[in-house]
Amino acid sequence: MNSPVNVVIIDTGCANLSSVRYAIERLGYEVTVSKEPEVVLAADKLLLPGVGTAREAMKNLKDRNLIELINQLQQPVLGICLGMQMLVSHSEEGDVDCLGKIEAECAHMESNEGIRLPHMGWNQITPMPGHPLFKDIPEGSFFYFVHSYAVPVGEYTLLPASMVRPSAPPSARKISLACNSIRSAPAPPVPNC
Repeated sequence: MNSPVNVVIIDTGCANLSSVRYAIERLGYEVTVSKEPEVVLAADKLLLPGVGTAREAMKNLKDRNLIELINQLQQPVLGICLGMQMLVSHSEEGDVDCLGKIEAECAHMESNEGIRLPHMGWNQITPMPGHPLFKDIPEGSFFYFVHSYAVPVGEYTLLPASMVRPSAPPSARKISLACNSIRSAPAPPVPNC
């Protein structure tokens, strides 16, 4: 790494911050966890993680005065799992308005033959060629998914994945990037997941 990058995980109060922090540190970056405006606004790169429901997550953002802060951001933001839902306009999960950084609705997935919800398992991805988010991640890599909601494929889609119906785990519009999965080590699909 040539120069240090100021990476900040936004403390939403509804995330497994330690897992995200350790994943970033394993990549060789120092990371700060904060909800303080001066720390968040000074970041080069931001992560917006979340675990739980969209309604509760948006309540946490409001209670922590993070909605206005996130709307001020000009630097890249990566939404992880529920963080992705928070970046869209609206989520069916809890019928809640979200941040509106991505003009899309997060909808409940429909199950198909042989696929149960919540969807849990390894899926191969096809990343957008040349996008820096997917540097060194080859086409056909496996990502692990655990979700029942998805954002439909649209103009913001960087990484379509085929599961129950076409969905867009990572998405980008303007300054926001979002993903619905965290890549672990490359691994084959796990039978019966």
